[in-house]
Amino acid sequence: QVQLVESGGGLVQPGGSLRLSCAASGFTFMWYVMSWYRQAPGKERELVARISSSGGTTTYADSVKGRFTMSRDNAKNTVDLQMNVLKPEDTAVYYCNAIHRGNSNLNYWGQGTQVTVSS
Repeated sequence: QVQLVESGGGLVQPGGSLRLSCAASGFTFMWYVMSWYRQAPGKERELVARISSSGGTTTYADSVKGRFTMSRDNAKNTVDLQMNVLKPEDTAVYYCNAIHRGNSNLNYWGQGTQVTVSS
């Protein structure tokens, strides 16, 4: 019954913005570190952003620092990724990931949502 469902992807022009959301269910959300990953065709999967279980600590890939903001709402079991000043290099499938802060065997993935940045 574990589910991570991403939404908010789409086509946007360079310099534009998108907000991705991930809705979690079937597990105790507050105990999990949440991350956004992305994978472009022909490239390795890349960690984009990560947020601690409490939401107190957030880290970002150098390529998105200053442009992307990750947040979580433990009352709603959701995580978001606000993406600003989008570049063609940001084009990828974006995936939501959950990993238990005390047991890394508990590790879940969403189905992904496509983000395309193009003129």
